[in-house]
Amino acid sequence: QPLEPWLLRFLVCPLSKRPLRYEESTNELINEELGIAYPIIDGIPNMVPEAARTTPRQPPAEGSKQP
Repeated sequence: QPLEPWLLRFLVCPLSKRPLRYEESTNELINEELGIAYPIIDGIPNMVPEAARTTPRQPPAEGSKQP
């Protein structure tokens, strides 16, 4: 079950406190900066860091500040 689009405005990564990107093909919430993906199970995001899987990290955008 896909994530409700309006939820993305409120969800942030529990580790970095930054917004997440929804990946429809894998039904996950992605934190590209930390290289982790949180699964969405039955339409409910599992935001427990231990449940996240690792993904390839993306370099920070040019001009962006590091936390």
